[in-house]
Amino acid sequence: MPKFAANLSMMFNEHPFPERFAAAAKAGFEAVEFLFPYDYAPAEIAGWLKDNGLRNVLFNLPPGDWAGGERGIASLPGREREFRDGVAKGVEYALALETPTVHCMAGNFPAGGDRARHRAVYIENLRHAAREMAKHGRTLVIEPINHRDMPAYFLNTQAEGHAICKEVGLPNLKVQMDFYHCQIVEGDLTMTFRNNFAGIGHVQIASVPARHEPDEGEIDYRHIFRLLDETGYAGFVGCEYKPRGRTEDGLGWFREMAR
Repeated sequence: MPKFAANLSMMFNEHPFPERFAAAAKAGFEAVEFLFPYDYAPAEIAGWLKDNGLRNVLFNLPPGDWAGGERGIASLPGREREFRDGVAKGVEYALALETPTVHCMAGNFPAGGDRARHRAVYIENLRHAAREMAKHGRTLVIEPINHRDMPAYFLNTQAEGHAICKEVGLPNLKVQMDFYHCQIVEGDLTMTFRNNFAGIGHVQIASVPARHEPDEGEIDYRHIFRLLDETGYAGFVGCEYKPRGRTEDGLGWFREMAR
């Protein structure tokens, strides 16, 4: 059976962020992930994890001006110094939280931009970030995201993500496969996962099209969970979905899997 991590940026929003750790543990989760930890001191978050017997398996590097619409800065020319400072902060938090995997967001591609230039900046920034993470035994992941949720996002397909990882050429840089994004962009989930298995560093789930619990919509997650078992996927499955109502009321699928 796959191992599941509650995404505390999207789940348990009935509670303030510090209280979501206890809520996730009470619901039966042994691990959590979240978008950004930077509003809190590393020691605070480490304490919430320890107090509730949880592991943190993933968070994102600083994304730039998130409130202003930025979705990462790794592919943005002229932001290299800021990006490197963000990598250093990400390493600090990864060490304090004992987090094995960190996600690097590519950023939005501006209208009229030079895609080749942005790609070159992206490659060099990823090379730097992966090297810094490797010094501490951490994995860096990049995630293709669909244009419906993020219309200008730079990285969109699994094939492109794996090609970029190959060009960077560092073994601790891998691709995050969110089945929700992949279904919207390209489909063919089973073969996409099988064909790219060696280069996948983390997976996430949500229903399509509504991004709710994985017990509705057009993806058969019973099949996906069997696929993860059959291929020997040993990582966690991030539950990055928007609950239909109270998070606890929508966890029937999770309790069924736990049984």
